[in-house]
Amino acid sequence: MTFRVQQGLLLAAATVALGAPARANDIARVIDEGMNRSQVMATAHELVDGIGARLTNSTGMRRAEKWAEHKMQSYGLSDVRREGFEFGRGWDLIDSEVRMVAPRPIKLTAIPVAWTPPTDGTLRAEVVMAPISERRHFAAYRGKLRGKIVLISLPGDGSEPTEPYFRRHDSAGLGKLDEYRQPEHSHDSLEERLKRNKYAADLDNFLASEGALAWARISYRDGKLVHGAGYSHHVGTTPKLPGIEIAAEDYRRLARFAKNGPAPVLEIRSDVRFLDQDSQAYNIIGEIPGSDPQAGYVMAGAHLDSWAAADGAVDNGAGSAVVLEAARILKTLGVRPKRTIRFALWGAEEQGLYGSLAYIERHIASRPVPSGTPAAQRVSYWREGWPIAKKAGYGQLKAYFNMDNGSGKLRGVYAEGNHGAVPLLKEWMSPFASMGATAVVAAPTGGTDHVYMQAVGVPGFQFVQDPLDYGSRLHHSSIDTFDHMKAADLRQASVVMAGMLLAAANSEKELPRPPLPTQPLPTDPFDYQFPKDE
Repeated sequence: MTFRVQQGLLLAAATVALGAPARANDIARVIDEGMNRSQVMATAHELVDGIGARLTNSTGMRRAEKWAEHKMQSYGLSDVRREGFEFGRGWDLIDSEVRMVAPRPIKLTAIPVAWTPPTDGTLRAEVVMAPISERRHFAAYRGKLRGKIVLISLPGDGSEPTEPYFRRHDSAGLGKLDEYRQPEHSHDSLEERLKRNKYAADLDNFLASEGALAWARISYRDGKLVHGAGYSHHVGTTPKLPGIEIAAEDYRRLARFAKNGPAPVLEIRSDVRFLDQDSQAYNIIGEIPGSDPQAGYVMAGAHLDSWAAADGAVDNGAGSAVVLEAARILKTLGVRPKRTIRFALWGAEEQGLYGSLAYIERHIASRPVPSGTPAAQRVSYWREGWPIAKKAGYGQLKAYFNMDNGSGKLRGVYAEGNHGAVPLLKEWMSPFASMGATAVVAAPTGGTDHVYMQAVGVPGFQFVQDPLDYGSRLHHSSIDTFDHMKAADLRQASVVMAGMLLAAANSEKELPRPPLPTQPLPTDPFDYQFPKDE
């Protein structure tokens, strides 16, 4: 053995011996910076209070995109950029008012439904109760809607909470999440799903053809909360009639009056504006370069867009602020990771995870979509497209971590069915056990930007968070404001995210990848179903 070989082996042994303490020291520095000099709430204030609602392609969202680019640049991130993708029309809610003027005057709690058109000044008309939830209901109301504001929802009888609005996970709750759930695949065809997705347009066309002036639906939560979510943003799919969501308590009052007569009279003023200067939405991306260009990259993300009813604080200003704070912490510490660490703020999550899907199609994998598919149907075809085709960058993304369940502290991570990844995820999470982040749970979770990563076999994960009052009151609602963001929880989340990213970026091991998905068979091959609504 030569002296140089001996010297090299001794150096390697020293590196291995020092590796664990060096990593522990990095984690200690992350905790110190994230807990003692945190900027997460100041960042959240700028976004949530300063910019407010961020409906995709709205004026607020355009301001947020520029703000996010500036924040990343101010931290010194590299290759800060916006990546555009086709979305459709922008829509600004300028002002609105809904009043019952007879049988007595009452100002109602209500909001225009996103991407429905404005009223021409103030619209005044009687309401008519016409509960419609399927196409087969149309026939019952032909000839009865002309000149009316149509109440399309059944009123129900109200609800009182049987559980606390605000809660945190306990060990039993986390344990229930760590149970394998078999996937279920139905017989539903792509055509049936497309038909369901087209229902809103069919209802609008029916109401307009019958001479209705506007329509209103009931809010899906009590407590005078409204939401205003709508999805007709594609060019050429704009509804004909103004649509309004009315608080449940106010809607039921209208329904009672309409039942006993005379029909109440409403005044609706919906001052909204369509924006068509740029039909592209944008993802905002920046990174800390890795020292090994062959080692790939790890990534964290959250969606920057929100709905228009409030300021988008916990959905998902919280996740956006944490991603930015994790980037700030790591850049401030001057870390030099082996793998690149990439940070993404996604656009258009609320309308169908469009931003993360666009990133996947650009960088990771594609699924076949027939040429000429209308924009409004493209995601549905993509989800059913087989086989999956890997792109050149498919293997470069080693781990993706997403935050999008409010402002509760991180309690762990969903393994998303990737059982082989559990030991390494637990190892990376172990330094944060005293902060409450311990769980690596088997249960899958959906509805946010890791979903399409999983759909193409990429190790993408959503963090487990304390629920607080996210699902009970805040999600998409008119009270999703800064006051519901919990500072201690967001400091913890920023530290855990930064630490997980650093561990993943420096680990000698890579997370095992799940199998490349292939077309599944129906779970129950003998299932019978009712005929579909025509």
